[in-house]
Amino acid sequence: MQSNIKDKVVFASPKSEEERALVAGACVRKLGIQFPAVLDEFGNSTERQYTAWPDRLYLIDATGRVAYKSKPGPFGFQAQELKTALARVVEVH
Repeated sequence: MQSNIKDKVVFASPKSEEERALVAGACVRKLGIQFPAVLDEFGNSTERQYTAWPDRLYLIDATGRVAYKSKPGPFGFQAQELKTALARVVEVH
């Protein structure tokens, strides 16, 4: 993807959980992601469960329910929408 090349976040496909974690950490640091990020297991069971293609952001509330689902990303990600959803979830608890 051209934006990955521009941002210098181009990596070979990881072959192990450890390599995957290293690549994910490098991307988080390089892209300046400032919210907690989690890493799916190597078989991508969470990705398959949430059918996150194209990419989406999900906010899961304290009861385990989806409180927010973004538009397809990365260009559909709207920080203000997520901020509003986070405020609603925090307000409830």
